[in-house]
Amino acid sequence: MSAIPEVSVQEAAAALRTGAVLLDVREADELAVARVDPCLHIPMREITGRLAEIPADQPVLVLCHVGARSARVTQFLLSQGRSNVANIAGGIEAWACEIDPTLARY
Repeated sequence: MSAIPEVSVQEAAAALRTGAVLLDVREADELAVARVDPCLHIPMREITGRLAEIPADQPVLVLCHVGARSARVTQFLLSQGRSNVANIAGGIEAWACEIDPTLARY
């Protein structure tokens, strides 16, 4: 199995400023605690049924709490022929620590 493409939170923040899409795969209750906007929110369990909502013509960066779910979703998207996707290493936990310390941590 090939390595899953991954970016740091710093790389993700820069990419979001230049048009990448943030795909948040956490549950709605997690999003209510801490969120990065703008984001496309599709919980991991709904990805297969909502694949058409994920842009194919823009870079997509996948975010979860610490990176495990987003890595699985990134792998799934790659298996579906999406090439411009990457997992955000460390998830929203790393984002809160390194990018936006005002975010609630859980």
